Amino acid sequence: MSLSITDVEKVARLARLAMTAEETQAAQTQFSDIFGLIAEMRAVDTSGVEPMSHSQSLSQRLREDVVTEPNQREAFQAIAPQTEAGLYLVPQVIE
Repeated sequence: MSLSITDVEKVARLARLAMTAEETQAAQTQFSDIFGLIAEMRAVDTSGVEPMSHSQSLSQRLREDVVTEPNQREAFQAIAPQTEAGLYLVPQVIE
């Protein structure tokens, strides 16, 4: 698929871009190259390929999810201007 100069001008207008004739021609060439690459990628048979979440098959080392700090909520809320039922009360900012 290739875009015409008119298509590129329309895209530029929709994107609110002021482009000279040389810039429009360069953009048309770049768009055509991109669409050509997409067409090449679509032509590849991927029917037997399993989707991957990462390019390498590595497992991430994770630490155990354990509590390491003591609960200090009462101490932190003791200095707060207003609290209720363990929550901080703040002034309403959106009406």
